[in-house]
Amino acid sequence: MIRNPILPGFNPDPSICRVGEDYYIATSTFEWYPGVQIHHSRDLVNWKLVSRPLARASLLDMRGNPDSCGIWAPCLSHAEGRFWLVYTDVKRYDGNFKDAPNYITTCETVDGDWSDPWFVNASGFDPSLFHDDDGRKYFMNMQWNYRGKGTGGNPKHASFDGILLQEWSPQKGLFGPVENIYLGTARGLTEAPHIFKRNGWYYLTTAEGGTVYDHAVTMARSRSIWGPYEDHPNKYLMCAADHPEHPIQKTGHGQYVETHDGQFYHTFLMGRPIPGPDGTGRFCPLGRETGIERVVWGDDDWLYLEGGGMLVRSELPGLDEAEPAPPVAYHTDFTGGKLPDEFQWLRSPETERLFRVNNGSLSLFGRQSIGSWFEQALVARRQEHFVYSAETCVEFDPVTYQQTAGLVTYYNRFKFHALLLTLEPGIGRALTINSCPGNFPDGAMTFPLGGPIHCPEGSIEMRVDVDHALQQFYWRQPDGEWQAIGPKLDAAIISDEGGRGGHGSFTGAFVGMFAMDMTGQGREARFSRFSYQPEGI
Repeated sequence: MIRNPILPGFNPDPSICRVGEDYYIATSTFEWYPGVQIHHSRDLVNWKLVSRPLARASLLDMRGNPDSCGIWAPCLSHAEGRFWLVYTDVKRYDGNFKDAPNYITTCETVDGDWSDPWFVNASGFDPSLFHDDDGRKYFMNMQWNYRGKGTGGNPKHASFDGILLQEWSPQKGLFGPVENIYLGTARGLTEAPHIFKRNGWYYLTTAEGGTVYDHAVTMARSRSIWGPYEDHPNKYLMCAADHPEHPIQKTGHGQYVETHDGQFYHTFLMGRPIPGPDGTGRFCPLGRETGIERVVWGDDDWLYLEGGGMLVRSELPGLDEAEPAPPVAYHTDFTGGKLPDEFQWLRSPETERLFRVNNGSLSLFGRQSIGSWFEQALVARRQEHFVYSAETCVEFDPVTYQQTAGLVTYYNRFKFHALLLTLEPGIGRALTINSCPGNFPDGAMTFPLGGPIHCPEGSIEMRVDVDHALQQFYWRQPDGEWQAIGPKLDAAIISDEGGRGGHGSFTGAFVGMFAMDMTGQGREARFSRFSYQPEGI
């Protein structure tokens, strides 16, 4: 059985691609580096991370990109014996403009060295590439209208100005006419176009309603790729907007795939909201995850969910009798000379300035603040479970309070909690907690520990326990007893809905290691291990 989500934790905007009996899903990574996650499966049940292709400066440099910008909505396809990856590197979020250059890169193997990119256009985001059966290629993206009043404006969502289509080739780039082929339905915010072809029809799927609780997969079709496109009889293939009690919310933005044995599935992004610390409200600490649902073709040549209606299932049949692998505890001591695949960092391709993997430790070189959009020494992994513990051990000898290092739960510059080792005048080496509880737009921090507390020389072990909407930090000397430090903190802040809410918060919760040096000297902190343990194992 397939159990949704198939990619837990921050893995949104799933583009699925089949090559023979192998299945690949590419998801958005936003400001996290390297760009784009590609997972592989042969049964649609269990998936393994096999590539992050945008891994060098010529493909991606996001220094200066705001939170939740960077890599939006990649599209992965396979044609002519090669993989093709289309992606946007969004450079601005707030205000009228998006500044969204779109690129294409290609590679013979999904885990190989991807080509330097072709720049395509910058008229909007969520690009995709369709390979027609006559060998021609068509490029699509939504068009951004900076003159509109934008999200929430009147008329509604006027900045989302339809889906542009134009022919493209590696030799010519874009050429021929450019047409706005689909304006969308009244739900608005029409984006994420994907085209596939069947029985002489061109089927267009888009995401609508915004990537929060009104989200939907919209479907339309035409006998010509240029349109006109007629809407699905139900308009939407899936949508949970009218069912707040359903455990899977935010369903939208996915892609259709036909399996090697003639079955049909559709991926989608999803959220699993849980109550806040006071038992009310709903928040998604795991961000927007990837799910998949089985679909069927009706006698009218339209696609429908196998179970009927528009609500996706938590469990559904897979390709065979495979069962989802149980959760496992993760531990690394940083041997092997490379950063383990579980980890990413923020924005910069110049890793040598941020970290070094030693034989038995990870060195972080303190750079700019935890709120920086340029150069930040934060190495972290996704939160994939509602209840978990994470531990690390740090060796750090600060000489000023401007140097800190420690354990962080992080969403973005406005939403984090950090247990940090620093130097405090009159105290010496000390532990402190820095938090930003969603204070947008000023990013003002709070200090929930009250005052720093002295800690002895030598390495310090740190732990955080996260239980749904609450988290607690701990510390100890090696082989000592764990001591709680500070109050229980609001973990709901580390979520899509924390602070400014769902719009403009497109990633998910991370936990990891951080070092800062505001003196500009790059003070080194050494982390000798890191572990992540889900509940009950």
